[in-house]
Amino acid sequence: MSDHDTLTMVGLTSTVPIEIVYASGLKPIDLNNLFICADDAERMVGQAESAGFSHNICAWIKGIYSVVVNRDLKRVIAVTGGDCSNTIALAELLERRGVNVIPFEYPRNKSKSDLAAELDRLRSALSTSWDKIKTETLRLNRIRKKLLELDRLTYEENLITGFENHTFLVSSSDFKSDPDMFDKELDDFLAEARNRIPRQDRVRLGYLGVPPIFSDLYEYIESLDGRVVFNEIQRQFSIPFLGDDIVEQYLSYTYPYDIQGRIDDIAEAVRTRQLDGLIHYTQTFCFRQLYDIILRDSLDTPILTLEGDRPGTVDGRTAIRIETFIEMLGHRK
Repeated sequence: MSDHDTLTMVGLTSTVPIEIVYASGLKPIDLNNLFICADDAERMVGQAESAGFSHNICAWIKGIYSVVVNRDLKRVIAVTGGDCSNTIALAELLERRGVNVIPFEYPRNKSKSDLAAELDRLRSALSTSWDKIKTETLRLNRIRKKLLELDRLTYEENLITGFENHTFLVSSSDFKSDPDMFDKELDDFLAEARNRIPRQDRVRLGYLGVPPIFSDLYEYIESLDGRVVFNEIQRQFSIPFLGDDIVEQYLSYTYPYDIQGRIDDIAEAVRTRQLDGLIHYTQTFCFRQLYDIILRDSLDTPILTLEGDRPGTVDGRTAIRIETFIEMLGHRK
């Protein structure tokens, strides 16, 4: 990465209103995607542990730390409210390493006025204007409309795999730091996908929770004649709530607020996408594991809970549990 790239890049610890970042002339880069897509993701976890991170700290936090250090990023927006609680301490650590950390917090009370104030603080920190933010909102929403079509082709036309759906939706958290390039890539993919023969899967699944740390989860599911046709959080990362009001868009984003919004979203997907079962992924050492209890209490659809720790392929025990779950769902049909 050149010195110019280092100065223009802004690392993100989680999804933030990237319209504001692009309006400032800077390029957002999702640190989670950089970590998990790296060939040496496991090594980066070890690098953070060598720097003093304990074993019982989430691997994603370790990966984010190593990405920032290895890329020599000068500026990071840290989501200190509405995401991982460890991000607060991580932000302080990065500041001590010379990184300019800009905190961003989704209001727990889901207040529109509080969120509007937080967006304005980010706007001020990045020295941009609301007119420029409006322009970027319209530009990015044109791309998001195409992502809605990609999602529809996944569950309604059965033309897209669960992994392809996951990849495009999760990448929209920063549009790969180049919305125009992302838009072209998306157009090309949609044109190709529309010419495919529809898939005939035995079991239709919803994937709940943060993106998996397993590298081959979707491929393994499809090898068993199942397919994920609903990626809950990845879809939320794409901010599929199109409109002119950026505050309303990020109020509709379910991930950082209380779980009821997620439950309503999942229940709607179960109905409209005709889901046979749900896979709830939880990350080892993450407080969000507790949500599994609430999801099971609130949803009637069969749920398989999986837990992942470090980057890698699906382990043998997890593979057997997935196979058994899909077999059970297949027999129920």
